[in-house]
Amino acid sequence: MSTSTEVAPDPVRRRSLYRGDPGMWSWVLHRITGVTIFFFLFVHVLDTAVIRVDPNQYDEIIETYKTPIIGLMEIALVACVLFHAFNGVRLILVDFWSKGPKYQRQMLWVAMTLFVVVFAAGAIRLLQIMFSHL
Repeated sequence: MSTSTEVAPDPVRRRSLYRGDPGMWSWVLHRITGVTIFFFLFVHVLDTAVIRVDPNQYDEIIETYKTPIIGLMEIALVACVLFHAFNGVRLILVDFWSKGPKYQRQMLWVAMTLFVVVFAAGAIRLLQIMFSHL
């Protein structure tokens, strides 16, 4: 009895759809920051609604927000809002400006530069406020 000596070909390795392009990462971060902002707004509406039920409980909730951990979370929220805003303006320009797709990469770097500059200024100020209240 003889056996076949044919060997199966090696499987073709396909590259992932995600190649690490900066545009792809801005797309991912835009979705993450959008979801983060949504959840913040949800929690904000809930804790504000407590004032109608029990004003004393509302005061207790607000006191828990005056901790350093929540201060750092506020700085992260500012980062999310700024990134989402600057990247959103870039996406609007890409979609509605006839030359937007041509200059989308340059607009990404402009948006990221603006984000870093504005966020650095905001984070410094928020840290100053946070440390002054400790």
